Amino acid sequence: MIFRTLLAASTLLATPAIARDMPSQPRLRANVEKLVSFGTRHSLSSATDPKRGIGAARDWVAGEFARLSRGCGGCIAVERPQRRFVNARAPDGVMIEDVLGVQKGSDPDRYVIVGAHIDSRVTDVMNATADAPGANDDASGVSLVLEAARLLSREKFRANIVYVAFSGEEQGLLGATLLADTAKARGWQVDAMLNNDIVGNSVGQGGVVKDAHVRVFSEGIRASESLVQAIDRRAIGGEDDGPSRALAKTIDKVATTLPGGFDVFVDRRPDRFGRGGDHEPFLALGFPAVRFTVAAENWDRQHQDLRTEGGRVYGDTVEGMDFAYLAKVTAINVATIARLAAAPPAPASAAIGGALSYDTKVTWSAVPGAAGYRVYWRRADAQDWQQSRDTTATVLDVPGVAVDDHFFGVAALGSDGAESIVTFAGKEKK
Repeated sequence: MIFRTLLAASTLLATPAIARDMPSQPRLRANVEKLVSFGTRHSLSSATDPKRGIGAARDWVAGEFARLSRGCGGCIAVERPQRRFVNARAPDGVMIEDVLGVQKGSDPDRYVIVGAHIDSRVTDVMNATADAPGANDDASGVSLVLEAARLLSREKFRANIVYVAFSGEEQGLLGATLLADTAKARGWQVDAMLNNDIVGNSVGQGGVVKDAHVRVFSEGIRASESLVQAIDRRAIGGEDDGPSRALAKTIDKVATTLPGGFDVFVDRRPDRFGRGGDHEPFLALGFPAVRFTVAAENWDRQHQDLRTEGGRVYGDTVEGMDFAYLAKVTAINVATIARLAAAPPAPASAAIGGALSYDTKVTWSAVPGAAGYRVYWRRADAQDWQQSRDTTATVLDVPGVAVDDHFFGVAALGSDGAESIVTFAGKEKK
Protein backbone atom coordinates (compact mmCIF):
# COMPACT_ATOMS: atom_id res chain seq x y z
CA MET A 1 0.00 0.00 0.00
CA ILE A 2 1.19 3.53 -0.77
CA PHE A 3 1.03 6.18 1.96
CA ARG A 4 1.32 9.85 1.05
CA THR A 5 1.75 13.01 3.05
CA LEU A 6 0.93 15.89 0.71
CA LEU A 7 1.58 19.57 0.92
CA ALA A 8 -1.52 21.73 0.88
CA ALA A 9 -0.76 22.88 -2.66
CA SER A 10 -0.62 19.31 -3.91
CA THR A 11 -4.39 19.08 -4.17
CA LEU A 12 -4.07 21.25 -7.27
CA LEU A 13 -2.15 18.39 -8.87
CA ALA A 14 -4.56 15.58 -8.03
CA THR A 15 -4.99 13.18 -10.92
CA PRO A 16 -8.49 13.53 -12.34
CA ALA A 17 -10.70 10.54 -13.02
CA ILE A 18 -10.66 9.64 -16.69
CA ALA A 19 -13.91 8.46 -18.29
CA ARG A 20 -12.67 5.61 -20.45
CA ASP A 21 -14.46 2.49 -21.66
CA MET A 22 -13.37 -0.80 -20.17
CA PRO A 23 -11.78 -3.36 -22.49
CA SER A 24 -14.32 -5.44 -24.40
CA GLN A 25 -14.22 -9.18 -23.82
CA PRO A 26 -16.04 -9.92 -27.10
CA ARG A 27 -13.51 -7.85 -29.05
CA LEU A 28 -10.60 -9.52 -27.29
CA ARG A 29 -12.03 -12.93 -28.14
CA ALA A 30 -12.74 -11.97 -31.75
CA ASN A 31 -9.15 -10.77 -32.18
CA VAL A 32 -7.75 -14.02 -30.80
CA GLU A 33 -10.06 -16.16 -32.93
CA LYS A 34 -9.06 -14.22 -36.04
CA LEU A 35 -5.36 -14.72 -35.34
CA VAL A 36 -5.92 -18.43 -34.69
CA SER A 37 -7.74 -18.68 -38.03
CA PHE A 38 -4.48 -18.16 -39.93
CA GLY A 39 -3.53 -21.75 -39.06
CA THR A 40 0.08 -21.10 -38.17
CA ARG A 41 1.90 -17.84 -37.57
CA HIS A 42 5.34 -19.42 -37.45
CA SER A 43 7.96 -16.89 -38.53
CA LEU A 44 9.19 -19.27 -41.23
CA SER A 45 5.69 -19.86 -42.62
CA SER A 46 4.41 -18.15 -45.76
CA ALA A 47 4.77 -14.38 -45.93
CA THR A 48 2.66 -14.17 -49.10
CA ASP A 49 -0.27 -16.58 -48.74
CA PRO A 50 -3.37 -14.37 -48.28
CA LYS A 51 -5.09 -16.78 -45.88
CA ARG A 52 -2.52 -18.86 -44.00
CA GLY A 53 0.74 -18.04 -42.29
CA ILE A 54 2.65 -15.16 -40.74
CA GLY A 55 2.21 -12.82 -43.71
CA ALA A 56 -1.58 -12.99 -43.69
CA ALA A 57 -1.64 -12.43 -39.92
CA ARG A 58 0.64 -9.39 -40.16
CA ASP A 59 -1.47 -7.94 -42.99
CA TRP A 60 -4.59 -8.31 -40.86
CA VAL A 61 -3.01 -6.52 -37.87
CA ALA A 62 -1.78 -3.72 -40.13
CA GLY A 63 -5.31 -3.43 -41.51
CA GLU A 64 -6.72 -3.16 -37.99
CA PHE A 65 -4.34 -0.30 -37.16
CA ALA A 66 -5.33 1.42 -40.42
CA ARG A 67 -9.02 0.98 -39.60
CA LEU A 68 -8.55 2.47 -36.14
CA SER A 69 -6.61 5.35 -37.68
CA ARG A 70 -9.49 6.17 -39.99
CA GLY A 71 -11.75 6.35 -36.96
CA CYS A 72 -9.52 8.90 -35.20
CA GLY A 73 -8.78 11.17 -38.14
CA GLY A 74 -5.46 9.60 -39.06
CA CYS A 75 -3.98 9.60 -35.55
CA ILE A 76 -2.20 6.24 -36.07
CA ALA A 77 0.55 5.77 -38.65
CA VAL A 78 1.20 2.19 -39.75
CA GLU A 79 4.84 1.13 -40.15
CA ARG A 80 6.29 -2.26 -41.06
CA PRO A 81 10.06 -2.26 -40.45
CA GLN A 82 11.96 -5.27 -41.78
CA ARG A 83 15.36 -6.91 -41.40
CA ARG A 84 16.80 -10.22 -42.49
CA PHE A 85 18.12 -12.47 -39.69
CA VAL A 86 20.09 -15.69 -39.78
CA ASN A 87 20.55 -17.89 -36.69
CA ALA A 88 20.20 -21.50 -35.54
CA ARG A 89 16.41 -21.25 -35.68
CA ALA A 90 16.49 -19.56 -39.08
CA PRO A 91 19.51 -21.20 -40.73
CA ASP A 92 18.47 -20.17 -44.24
CA GLY A 93 17.63 -16.66 -43.14
CA VAL A 94 14.23 -15.07 -42.60
CA MET A 95 12.85 -11.61 -43.28
CA ILE A 96 11.47 -10.44 -39.95
CA GLU A 97 8.79 -7.77 -40.10
CA ASP A 98 7.15 -5.95 -37.19
CA VAL A 99 3.75 -4.29 -37.51
CA LEU A 100 3.59 -0.92 -35.77
CA GLY A 101 0.77 1.49 -35.13
CA VAL A 102 2.31 4.79 -34.03
CA GLN A 103 -0.03 7.23 -32.31
CA LYS A 104 1.59 10.65 -32.47
CA GLY A 105 1.88 12.72 -29.31
CA SER A 106 2.72 16.37 -28.80
CA ASP A 107 6.32 15.57 -27.81
CA PRO A 108 8.06 14.14 -30.90
CA ASP A 109 10.93 12.56 -28.95
CA ARG A 110 9.15 10.55 -26.25
CA TYR A 111 7.69 7.07 -26.73
CA VAL A 112 5.68 4.54 -24.74
CA ILE A 113 5.68 1.08 -26.36
CA VAL A 114 3.19 -1.73 -25.80
CA GLY A 115 3.88 -4.94 -27.65
CA ALA A 116 3.29 -8.66 -28.07
CA HIS A 117 4.58 -11.29 -30.47
CA ILE A 118 2.41 -12.42 -33.35
CA ASP A 119 4.32 -15.60 -34.21
CA SER A 120 3.37 -19.06 -32.94
CA ARG A 121 4.92 -22.54 -32.81
CA VAL A 122 4.34 -26.20 -31.92
CA THR A 123 6.65 -28.69 -30.20
CA ASP A 124 9.33 -28.56 -32.89
CA VAL A 125 10.41 -24.94 -33.12
CA MET A 126 11.41 -25.51 -36.75
CA ASN A 127 7.99 -26.87 -37.81
CA ALA A 128 6.55 -24.06 -39.92
CA THR A 129 3.69 -26.03 -41.51
CA ALA A 130 1.71 -27.70 -38.72
CA ASP A 131 -1.28 -25.92 -37.22
CA ALA A 132 0.00 -23.69 -34.41
CA PRO A 133 -3.01 -21.72 -33.09
CA GLY A 134 -0.97 -19.78 -30.51
CA ALA A 135 -4.14 -18.54 -28.83
CA ASN A 136 -2.63 -17.61 -25.49
CA ASP A 137 0.99 -17.53 -26.70
CA ASP A 138 0.66 -14.93 -27.95
CA ALA A 139 -2.56 -14.00 -29.73
CA SER A 140 -3.71 -12.93 -26.26
CA GLY A 141 -1.01 -10.25 -26.17
CA VAL A 142 -1.63 -9.06 -29.74
CA SER A 143 -5.35 -8.84 -28.99
CA LEU A 144 -4.53 -6.75 -25.91
CA VAL A 145 -2.38 -4.42 -28.03
CA LEU A 146 -5.19 -3.92 -30.57
CA GLU A 147 -7.74 -3.27 -27.84
CA ALA A 148 -5.39 -0.75 -26.18
CA ALA A 149 -5.07 1.03 -29.53
CA ARG A 150 -8.86 1.09 -29.93
CA LEU A 151 -9.38 2.66 -26.51
CA LEU A 152 -6.45 5.09 -26.43
CA SER A 153 -6.78 6.34 -30.02
CA ARG A 154 -9.74 8.36 -28.77
CA GLU A 155 -7.44 10.49 -26.60
CA LYS A 156 -4.47 12.79 -27.08
CA PHE A 157 -1.19 12.43 -25.21
CA ARG A 158 2.20 14.07 -24.79
CA ALA A 159 4.25 11.00 -25.64
CA ASN A 160 3.96 8.95 -28.81
CA ILE A 161 2.41 5.52 -28.25
CA VAL A 162 3.73 2.61 -30.29
CA TYR A 163 1.46 -0.43 -30.58
CA VAL A 164 3.50 -3.31 -31.99
CA ALA A 165 3.08 -6.93 -33.08
CA PHE A 166 6.54 -8.51 -33.09
CA SER A 167 7.58 -11.34 -35.39
CA GLY A 168 10.32 -13.83 -34.62
CA GLU A 169 9.99 -14.12 -30.85
CA GLU A 170 10.14 -17.90 -30.97
CA GLN A 171 13.14 -17.68 -33.32
CA GLY A 172 15.19 -15.67 -30.84
CA LEU A 173 13.47 -12.34 -29.98
CA LEU A 174 14.21 -11.15 -33.50
CA GLY A 175 11.35 -8.68 -33.96
CA ALA A 176 11.97 -7.10 -30.58
CA THR A 177 15.65 -6.77 -31.44
CA LEU A 178 14.64 -5.06 -34.68
CA LEU A 179 12.42 -2.51 -32.92
CA ALA A 180 14.83 -1.87 -30.04
CA ASP A 181 17.61 -1.19 -32.54
CA THR A 182 15.26 1.01 -34.56
CA ALA A 183 14.35 3.01 -31.47
CA LYS A 184 17.99 3.58 -30.66
CA ALA A 185 18.88 4.52 -34.24
CA ARG A 186 16.03 7.02 -34.40
CA GLY A 187 16.94 8.58 -31.06
CA TRP A 188 13.67 7.69 -29.35
CA GLN A 189 13.38 8.48 -25.65
CA VAL A 190 11.57 5.33 -24.54
CA ASP A 191 9.84 6.09 -21.25
CA ALA A 192 8.40 2.57 -20.97
CA MET A 193 8.09 -0.69 -22.89
CA LEU A 194 5.29 -3.06 -21.83
CA ASN A 195 5.66 -6.61 -23.16
CA ASN A 196 2.53 -8.78 -22.96
CA ASP A 197 3.26 -12.45 -23.51
CA ILE A 198 0.84 -15.20 -22.36
CA VAL A 199 -1.71 -12.97 -20.65
CA GLY A 200 -5.04 -14.72 -21.28
CA ASN A 201 -5.56 -17.72 -18.96
CA SER A 202 -6.47 -18.13 -15.30
CA VAL A 203 -6.23 -21.95 -15.01
CA GLY A 204 -2.68 -23.22 -14.82
CA GLN A 205 -0.92 -26.58 -14.90
CA GLY A 206 -2.79 -29.27 -12.98
CA GLY A 207 -5.97 -27.21 -12.81
CA VAL A 208 -4.68 -24.61 -10.35
CA VAL A 209 -6.80 -21.44 -10.56
CA LYS A 210 -5.16 -18.05 -10.12
CA ASP A 211 -7.45 -15.32 -11.39
CA ALA A 212 -6.81 -12.49 -8.94
CA HIS A 213 -3.47 -11.15 -10.17
CA VAL A 214 -1.05 -10.85 -13.06
CA ARG A 215 2.72 -11.12 -12.79
CA VAL A 216 4.87 -8.19 -13.92
CA PHE A 217 8.55 -9.10 -14.27
CA SER A 218 11.24 -6.43 -14.08
CA GLU A 219 14.98 -6.11 -13.67
CA GLY A 220 16.27 -4.23 -10.63
CA ILE A 221 19.87 -3.92 -11.75
CA ARG A 222 20.08 -2.54 -15.28
CA ALA A 223 21.47 -4.99 -17.81
CA SER A 224 23.07 -2.06 -19.61
CA GLU A 225 24.89 -0.44 -16.70
CA SER A 226 28.62 0.12 -16.82
CA LEU A 227 31.09 -0.87 -14.12
CA VAL A 228 31.14 2.72 -12.84
CA GLN A 229 27.35 2.77 -12.69
CA ALA A 230 27.35 -0.58 -10.89
CA ILE A 231 29.74 0.79 -8.26
CA ASP A 232 27.56 3.87 -7.80
CA ARG A 233 24.42 1.76 -7.49
CA ARG A 234 26.03 -0.45 -4.86
CA ALA A 235 27.02 2.64 -2.90
CA ILE A 236 23.48 4.04 -2.79
CA GLY A 237 21.55 0.77 -2.36
CA GLY A 238 19.62 1.16 -5.58
CA GLU A 239 19.17 -2.53 -6.39
CA ASP A 240 15.37 -2.36 -6.19
CA ASP A 241 14.87 1.01 -7.89
CA GLY A 242 16.24 0.89 -11.42
CA PRO A 243 14.02 2.36 -14.17
CA SER A 244 12.38 -0.97 -15.03
CA ARG A 245 11.65 -1.79 -11.40
CA ALA A 246 10.28 1.75 -10.97
CA LEU A 247 8.03 1.06 -13.97
CA ALA A 248 6.79 -2.18 -12.40
CA LYS A 249 6.02 -0.37 -9.14
CA THR A 250 4.12 2.28 -11.10
CA ILE A 251 2.06 -0.44 -12.79
CA ASP A 252 1.30 -1.92 -9.37
CA LYS A 253 0.17 1.48 -8.14
CA VAL A 254 -1.99 2.06 -11.21
CA ALA A 255 -3.71 -1.29 -10.68
CA THR A 256 -4.94 -0.18 -7.25
CA THR A 257 -6.89 2.66 -8.88
CA LEU A 258 -8.95 0.34 -11.10
CA PRO A 259 -12.23 -1.33 -10.08
CA GLY A 260 -12.39 -5.04 -9.38
CA GLY A 261 -9.45 -5.54 -7.04
CA PHE A 262 -7.25 -7.21 -9.67
CA ASP A 263 -3.70 -7.16 -8.34
CA VAL A 264 -0.20 -6.86 -9.80
CA PHE A 265 2.43 -9.27 -8.49
CA VAL A 266 5.71 -7.37 -8.89
CA ASP A 267 8.00 -10.29 -9.67
CA ARG A 268 11.54 -9.14 -8.93
CA ARG A 269 13.21 -10.96 -11.82
CA PRO A 270 13.67 -9.85 -15.44
CA ASP A 271 11.52 -12.83 -16.51
CA ARG A 272 10.45 -16.30 -15.44
CA PHE A 273 13.31 -18.40 -14.10
CA GLY A 274 15.78 -19.16 -16.88
CA ARG A 275 13.44 -17.85 -19.61
CA GLY A 276 13.08 -14.66 -21.63
CA GLY A 277 10.89 -12.44 -23.77
CA ASP A 278 10.61 -9.48 -26.09
CA HIS A 279 11.36 -6.88 -23.41
CA GLU A 280 14.94 -8.11 -23.13
CA PRO A 281 16.39 -6.42 -26.25
CA PHE A 282 15.04 -3.13 -24.87
CA LEU A 283 16.66 -3.79 -21.48
CA ALA A 284 19.96 -4.49 -23.23
CA LEU A 285 19.87 -0.97 -24.68
CA GLY A 286 18.95 0.67 -21.37
CA PHE A 287 15.23 1.25 -21.99
CA PRO A 288 12.78 0.68 -19.09
CA ALA A 289 10.87 -2.51 -19.93
CA VAL A 290 8.74 -5.12 -18.17
CA ARG A 291 6.88 -8.33 -19.00
CA PHE A 292 3.24 -9.12 -18.17
CA THR A 293 2.45 -12.83 -17.83
CA VAL A 294 -0.41 -14.79 -16.27
CA ALA A 295 -0.25 -15.82 -12.63
CA ALA A 296 -0.36 -19.54 -13.46
CA GLU A 297 1.04 -20.95 -16.70
CA ASN A 298 -0.31 -24.12 -18.30
CA TRP A 299 2.62 -25.77 -20.07
CA ASP A 300 0.34 -28.36 -21.73
CA ARG A 301 -0.96 -25.40 -23.75
CA GLN A 302 2.41 -23.89 -24.67
CA HIS A 303 4.61 -24.97 -27.61
CA GLN A 304 2.66 -28.21 -28.08
CA ASP A 305 1.51 -30.22 -31.07
CA LEU A 306 -2.30 -30.42 -31.10
CA ARG A 307 -3.21 -33.82 -29.62
CA THR A 308 -4.93 -35.71 -26.82
CA GLU A 309 -3.00 -38.39 -24.94
CA GLY A 310 -4.58 -40.47 -22.19
CA GLY A 311 -7.41 -37.98 -21.92
CA ARG A 312 -4.95 -35.11 -21.50
CA VAL A 313 -5.39 -32.25 -23.98
CA TYR A 314 -2.35 -30.54 -25.45
CA GLY A 315 -2.25 -27.42 -27.59
CA ASP A 316 -2.66 -23.67 -27.34
CA THR A 317 -6.31 -23.24 -28.33
CA VAL A 318 -8.96 -20.66 -27.56
CA GLU A 319 -10.75 -23.09 -25.22
CA GLY A 320 -7.91 -22.73 -22.72
CA MET A 321 -8.37 -18.98 -22.34
CA ASP A 322 -10.23 -16.72 -19.89
CA PHE A 323 -11.29 -13.49 -21.59
CA ALA A 324 -12.50 -11.87 -18.37
CA TYR A 325 -8.95 -12.29 -17.08
CA LEU A 326 -7.46 -10.94 -20.31
CA ALA A 327 -9.73 -7.89 -20.08
CA LYS A 328 -8.36 -7.11 -16.62
CA VAL A 329 -4.77 -7.35 -17.79
CA THR A 330 -5.68 -5.13 -20.74
CA ALA A 331 -7.22 -2.54 -18.41
CA ILE A 332 -4.00 -2.28 -16.40
CA ASN A 333 -1.97 -1.83 -19.58
CA VAL A 334 -4.32 0.84 -20.90
CA ALA A 335 -4.34 2.80 -17.64
CA THR A 336 -0.55 2.62 -17.34
CA ILE A 337 0.05 3.72 -20.93
CA ALA A 338 -2.39 6.59 -20.53
CA ARG A 339 -0.75 7.79 -17.33
CA LEU A 340 2.80 7.68 -18.65
CA ALA A 341 1.98 9.09 -22.08
CA ALA A 342 0.07 12.00 -20.50
CA ALA A 343 2.81 12.80 -17.96
CA PRO A 344 6.06 14.69 -18.39
CA PRO A 345 9.19 12.53 -18.56
CA ALA A 346 10.81 11.45 -15.32
CA PRO A 347 13.62 13.66 -14.00
CA ALA A 348 16.91 12.77 -15.66
CA SER A 349 18.61 12.64 -12.26
CA ALA A 350 17.96 13.07 -8.54
CA ALA A 351 20.26 13.18 -5.54
CA ILE A 352 20.17 13.29 -1.76
CA GLY A 353 22.43 14.84 0.84
CA GLY A 354 22.44 14.90 4.61
CA ALA A 355 25.30 12.84 5.96
CA LEU A 356 25.85 13.32 9.70
CA SER A 357 22.37 14.78 10.00
CA TYR A 358 18.80 13.78 10.86
CA ASP A 359 17.55 15.83 7.91
CA THR A 360 17.67 15.08 4.17
CA LYS A 361 17.99 17.45 1.23
CA VAL A 362 16.64 16.18 -2.11
CA THR A 363 17.58 17.81 -5.41
CA TRP A 364 16.73 16.85 -8.99
CA SER A 365 16.99 18.03 -12.57
CA ALA A 366 14.21 20.22 -13.91
CA VAL A 367 11.80 18.63 -16.39
CA PRO A 368 10.56 20.85 -19.25
CA GLY A 369 6.79 21.14 -19.13
CA ALA A 370 6.41 19.77 -15.61
CA ALA A 371 3.89 21.58 -13.42
CA GLY A 372 5.46 20.18 -10.27
CA TYR A 373 7.17 17.22 -8.67
CA ARG A 374 6.35 14.54 -6.15
CA VAL A 375 9.17 13.58 -3.79
CA TYR A 376 8.80 10.07 -2.36
CA TRP A 377 10.58 8.35 0.48
CA ARG A 378 10.47 5.12 2.42
CA ARG A 379 12.40 3.46 5.21
CA ALA A 380 15.36 1.47 3.96
CA ASP A 381 13.73 -1.80 5.07
CA ALA A 382 10.60 -1.22 2.92
CA GLN A 383 10.01 -1.99 -0.75
CA ASP A 384 7.22 0.50 -1.55
CA TRP A 385 7.16 4.27 -1.16
CA GLN A 386 5.54 5.25 2.14
CA GLN A 387 5.35 9.04 2.14
CA SER A 388 5.55 11.90 -0.33
CA ARG A 389 5.41 15.66 -0.66
CA ASP A 390 4.67 17.81 -3.69
CA THR A 391 6.53 20.93 -4.72
CA THR A 392 7.06 23.15 -7.73
CA ALA A 393 10.76 23.64 -6.89
CA THR A 394 13.66 21.36 -7.78
CA VAL A 395 14.88 21.03 -4.21
CA LEU A 396 13.15 19.86 -1.04
CA ASP A 397 14.36 19.77 2.55
CA VAL A 398 12.85 16.93 4.55
CA PRO A 399 13.55 17.58 8.24
CA GLY A 400 13.59 14.74 10.73
CA VAL A 401 14.07 12.05 8.06
CA ALA A 402 17.58 10.63 8.28
CA VAL A 403 19.32 10.03 4.97
CA ASP A 404 21.03 6.92 6.37
CA ASP A 405 17.75 5.11 6.97
CA HIS A 406 15.58 6.17 4.03
CA PHE A 407 15.46 5.93 0.25
CA PHE A 408 14.17 8.82 -1.88
CA GLY A 409 12.87 9.29 -5.40
CA VAL A 410 11.23 12.01 -7.50
CA ALA A 411 8.45 11.92 -10.11
CA ALA A 412 7.41 14.74 -12.44
CA LEU A 413 3.78 15.91 -12.55
CA GLY A 414 1.75 17.36 -15.37
CA SER A 415 -0.77 20.17 -14.87
CA ASP A 416 -3.53 17.53 -14.91
CA GLY A 417 -1.77 15.44 -12.26
CA ALA A 418 -0.39 12.80 -14.62
CA GLU A 419 2.74 11.38 -13.02
CA SER A 420 5.95 9.95 -14.47
CA ILE A 421 7.77 6.94 -13.11
CA VAL A 422 10.01 7.66 -10.13
CA THR A 423 13.69 8.55 -10.53
CA PHE A 424 15.70 7.07 -7.67
CA ALA A 425 17.82 9.60 -5.80
CA GLY A 426 21.52 8.80 -5.71
CA LYS A 427 24.50 10.38 -4.06
CA GLU A 428 24.82 14.15 -4.12
CA LYS A 429 27.49 15.28 -6.56
CA LYS A 430 30.32 17.36 -5.17
